[in-house]
Amino acid sequence: MMKSVLLSIVLGTVVAAPAVAEDIAKQTSLGSVFAVDLAQAAVSACAADGYNVAAAVTDRAGIVLALVRAEGAGAHTANAATAKAYTSASSRNPTSGMAETVQKNGAAAGLADIPGFLVLAGGVPVKVGKDTVGAIGVGGAPGGNLDEACAVKAIEKLADRLK
Repeated sequence: MMKSVLLSIVLGTVVAAPAVAEDIAKQTSLGSVFAVDLAQAAVSACAADGYNVAAAVTDRAGIVLALVRAEGAGAHTANAATAKAYTSASSRNPTSGMAETVQKNGAAAGLADIPGFLVLAGGVPVKVGKDTVGAIGVGGAPGGNLDEACAVKAIEKLADRLK
């Protein structure tokens, strides 16, 4: 009797194991060392153009991994950069596209009301292939398009590390 109970438990475990494995998702996300380097590269790119900015980098879930603020950047730039990165990571889209959509489509205006979202240009998803692995947000240049340009330059500069 004891052997049959034990055999039933073992067989039940073996049969159930594949079902459990299917419930586990494996996802790739940015590492903190890369995040710091990416944020610094964005701040440096903007500094080369004469802008004092902050850059925030998040993991794929929108959690901040790195925040770098130029010495002359305003205090508000850190919050703006963080919110742009979060918005881009969670939507998996550049915030410039979202801002354009909100402007052109009144039905999309509610995006700006999502807690933590900042629907201004300057947030860019970081991708490996088609997968979003994080995002970068830049705030402080005299225009979101300039913030976004610095973010893109930083991603391009470190693109070889995203393979």
